[in-house]
Order: sequence, then C-alpha cells, then structure tokens
Amino acid sequence: MEQPDERWVDEGKALAVPGGATIPRSEIEARASRAGGAGGQHVNTSSTRIELRWNVSRSAALDDAQRARVMSKLASRIDGEGVLRVVSSARRSQLQNREAAEARLVELVAEALRQEKPRRKTKPSRAAKQQRLDEKRKRSERKRNRRSDFE
Repeated sequence: MEQPDERWVDEGKALAVPGGATIPRSEIEARASRAGGAGGQHVNTSSTRIELRWNVSRSAALDDAQRARVMSKLASRIDGEGVLRVVSSARRSQLQNREAAEARLVELVAEALRQEKPRRKTKPSRAAKQQRLDEKRKRSERKRNRRSDFE
C-alpha cells in the first residue's frame, strides 16, 4: 500500500493545501455508494465509490480573498450552494478511493489558489532592432537583384 504523503496533516484532522490553506476534515462530508462498471460480484456488493463534498462558501479554512479565488476558478465544479464535489471510483477499496478523492480535492484547491506571475512588458534592444532592419535591407536587396536578372 502507498505511503501517505505530506498532504495529510495530523492524520484524521486536516488536509494541507499548498498555497496556504488547511482544510479541516470536519468540513468535508464523505458519502460511499456502489461503483458502476466492470468488477463482477464484488462491485455489486461493495460501496467503494466515494463522493466528497466541501462547502467552499462557508469554509473557515479560507480567507475572503482565497474564497473568492477558489469560487471563480472552480465555478464550473461548484454548485449553487457553494459546494465543491469530488468523486472517485477508480480503485477497488473505499479507503483508496477516499485517499484518491482527497488528493484530487487538494490538487483542485491548490491549482485554484496558485497565483500566476504578472507578465512584464519587454522591449527589443537597440541592437536587435538594428539587426532586424539590416536583415530586412539584405532581403530586399536580394529580391531586387533577382528582379533585374529577368527583366
């Protein structure tokens, strides 16, 4: 079985999100249900599919700026009540699916909180401008020379 990584802070208490937030597990509602698809008799009898629901709009884990950022970045995944829903049914055990869903939740929130560096405008240097004009002049000269040969 895989070792838990640094995303889990104090097993059972909270999920650490790179970018400054820590989501308390008490705010996450987990629901198990039967997974669909192939799997034979096992899939018909086991509730291995996990659905995690986290209310972003009421969470104490985020400050106002972070909340606004997550709400706007994940708007297509958040319902009208402000609940973010993550589902996992790829694995055969409930525990593995829960870990996968929690990892996906952390990944989504971290991506939403990640700030892109502002773009700095740059200008071409004087030498670069001169080089471009010289190349243009040479190209023009070359084409002019071709023309005179055939006229």
